[in-house]
Amino acid sequence: MEAWIAGFVQNHNYWSYFIIALASFAEGPILAMICGVLYKLALVPFTPIYIALMAGDLIGDTFWYWIGRKFGHPFIRRFGKYFSLTESGVASVTHVFHKYQNSILLFSKMTMGLGFALVTLVTAGIVKLPFRKYILLNFIGQFVWTGFLLLVGYALGDLYIQINGYLGILFLIAMITVIFVGLMGWGKYIGSKIGDK
Repeated sequence: MEAWIAGFVQNHNYWSYFIIALASFAEGPILAMICGVLYKLALVPFTPIYIALMAGDLIGDTFWYWIGRKFGHPFIRRFGKYFSLTESGVASVTHVFHKYQNSILLFSKMTMGLGFALVTLVTAGIVKLPFRKYILLNFIGQFVWTGFLLLVGYALGDLYIQINGYLGILFLIAMITVIFVGLMGWGKYIGSKIGDK
């Protein structure tokens, strides 16, 4: 498996980074941790992976911003249930957003949103936050968050090297899942506290 991934990145260069960016659009945090492991194993170069992961997430942020800006509340009423977007969630974030828009965007991005990332991104579009400001804040937060996740993956790579083989792969998957679920759970808790304010 390791040899296949190394061969894919080396033989497909730009296409492989494009695919990583697309995958990051869908599930960036898990992919970033996996890329951190691959970097530890010397299977992928650091800078192109970092850029691809950030690009994928920022493309996603741009998409959700424009959904909020162009379609706003009608989109939430019609399709929100498919994305865990509710009118009450948007109202809660809007209330906090008007007071702390810079802080909430940075905090949301640097912590995978802690359970309220999507509603924050859509709300930024709904309240018509200037796009330049929005993307700059998201870029700063994304830079920190992607680096952190790559570092977590890098640390997990040490454990993988020690265990190795199929057991190592299973352990790695379990650890990434536990970390991801833990972050999501903590995020939902923080999100609910912010929503209560």
